[in-house]
Amino acid sequence: MSASRLVYICDWLPPDFGAVGQYSVLFAREMARDRGLHVTLVGLTSGEATSSIERFERGTLEIVKVPVPAYDKARTSARIRWTITTNTKLLRAALPFIRKAQSVLFTGSPPLFLHWIAPLNVLLRKRLIYRITDFHPECAIAERGSPSLFLKLVLTLTLFWRRRVHTFEVLGHDQAMRLNEIGVTKDRIVLKRDPSPIEIGPGTPPLARPPQTDGKFLLLYSGNWGIAHDTATFVSAYIEHHKTGSGTVLLWLNAIGKGAATVAEALDEAKAPYIRTDLVPLDQLASLLRTPDAHLITLKNAFVGYVLPSKVYACVDSDLPVMFIGPTESDVHLLCDARKSSAYFHVDVGDSDRCAQLLEDFAANHNASSAKKLRLVRSSV
Repeated sequence: MSASRLVYICDWLPPDFGAVGQYSVLFAREMARDRGLHVTLVGLTSGEATSSIERFERGTLEIVKVPVPAYDKARTSARIRWTITTNTKLLRAALPFIRKAQSVLFTGSPPLFLHWIAPLNVLLRKRLIYRITDFHPECAIAERGSPSLFLKLVLTLTLFWRRRVHTFEVLGHDQAMRLNEIGVTKDRIVLKRDPSPIEIGPGTPPLARPPQTDGKFLLLYSGNWGIAHDTATFVSAYIEHHKTGSGTVLLWLNAIGKGAATVAEALDEAKAPYIRTDLVPLDQLASLLRTPDAHLITLKNAFVGYVLPSKVYACVDSDLPVMFIGPTESDVHLLCDARKSSAYFHVDVGDSDRCAQLLEDFAANHNASSAKKLRLVRSSV
């Protein structure tokens, strides 16, 4: 066994979409290049099984991709079967590397992998580091509103195995709070935020704006709009903005997930205009995030501390205004409010009136700015 070997386990690796996998590649490469570790990153792919090695001055990074099929997230039975099969395949693929390593770092995605690695570690006795990107089964309980008997049993077993993890890496103070609530002491918790997966700033060139957006204030929701993200507050305000307000703000939906489908269906039914585009490749993401007039982030109250929308880092770095619909206890609010270089607007979940007023404020400021630019152009002719 080598003290310089670490196995890193996550879910979807690039080019498949998944924020956890994108950050895992960055962190694994950093540990191999800067700390001289021999890191084996094991994750999922929708393609063929592959293995590749990057060599640095002292360390190495081996990336092992395990092929698994997609599944229907809307069906609970399909999610359970996929989780069991996928976690088993991941563990089998990682086991030869785990035997040679001193430490195993695993993430909260795919769900409940803790229940595979922790029991095995009773025998292997490796140092377990849990980068708790998402809390499971707490997210499933939050989605339901109350736990079923099955979820109660899973939660009890989850808490049992969490007590056998050596170190937790958390994305924010809100996650540390959740761990404190279940008895994890502060000395076992390390705050390690996700950086923006891309370099972005005022000098990043934007993409061309979508057609038919002239004169509109373009509000972008990008990435995953899933079960943890509030939809009702924005949808209600946005429909009102287009029915009785100026209608100047135009939603740009560059997103996937259950929430994205819910928003699109509601806006279609209300005949409220919006733009929907496919997710852009990672090498175009920085330019995409510099293209709109502002960004939209949402989070349901029940999910605070259980998930942290990773898009917040790049949205803040874009130096564009951000509207966050969610609880102030979330680190999304902390991160956005701490950056004074760009405008930040907070809305409590359920406060559609304030959200609608902000949309009108965006529109008024946009129209005033456009009129000023027009006067400047006319005066220079």
